Amino acid sequence: MEGLQHRTVNVNGINMHIAEMGEGPLILFIHGFPDLWFSWRHQIKALASLGYRCVAPDLRGYGDTDVPASPTAYTSLHVVGDLVGLLDEIAGDQEKVFVVGHDWGAMTAWSLSLYRPERIRALVNISVPFTPRNPKRKPLDTLRAVYGDDYYICRFQETGNIEAEFEQIGTARVLKEFLTYRNPAPLYLPKGKGFGHAIDSPMKLPSWLSEEECDYYASKYEKTGFTGGLNYYRNLDLNWELTAPWTGAKVNVPVKFIVGDLDLTYNAPGAKDYIHQGGLKRDVPFLEDVVVIQGAGHFLHQERPDEINKHIYDFFNKF
Repeated sequence: MEGLQHRTVNVNGINMHIAEMGEGPLILFIHGFPDLWFSWRHQIKALASLGYRCVAPDLRGYGDTDVPASPTAYTSLHVVGDLVGLLDEIAGDQEKVFVVGHDWGAMTAWSLSLYRPERIRALVNISVPFTPRNPKRKPLDTLRAVYGDDYYICRFQETGNIEAEFEQIGTARVLKEFLTYRNPAPLYLPKGKGFGHAIDSPMKLPSWLSEEECDYYASKYEKTGFTGGLNYYRNLDLNWELTAPWTGAKVNVPVKFIVGDLDLTYNAPGAKDYIHQGGLKRDVPFLEDVVVIQGAGHFLHQERPDEINKHIYDFFNKF
């Protein structure tokens, strides 16, 4: 990508790698699992050409950013702290910036909006809706009750177990399995059964994902392993404890929410009712638009980049 610059910024006690391109109002792109800054390649190129300065970090635990050893160093307070520190370093005199998040990046963007709304001009969040804190029940108890112990988030909890299984499957294969997952049903990873088919069975990549792109992902995960990214899941209950002061708090920034109709998040029990029947609007009062993209899965910013780019541009252009 011509004009793309890479550099390392020291923030919140870690060295964070960022990719940036363009000049103008700043857009901060926040990736999810198992992604990297690279998942925003289409958005960076398009929106930089339209007059924005696009900045996409590798979050802590990912890619060329530091991977703290402690599993508890991956709470939402740590991750949002990194991003606030990054904005302090790079945003200059721009008090408020635009933000785009996907998957865990969307969850981080919701948290950033709760903790530091004065830093956000407007937010486009993709795939994962806001989840209000339930003061009566911890997240993992809820997930186990609804889905059982083989549900992927439950399988991710014990450090080392799923990493050993991923090692057996192979880094590149694991990444392809996640990136190409298009089943709206819950994702189960029963012990020793991987993704449910033989690890040497042929995999056909979708038109939007090339072998070269998979190779880039794999080269970074071969270096870091998966533990950093998995540690985000391992802090769900700790996040719940730490965010007690925000129980009932609203997200008071302008928001557009985009989701694919085949996304497992959109098809989770109660999700559609929450999104469309007033729950999301209640918790996110400045929600301006909900877009459901037909025939799109979880990684829709890569699968449908032109549509997503237009949605981002049209929304941010209003501010």
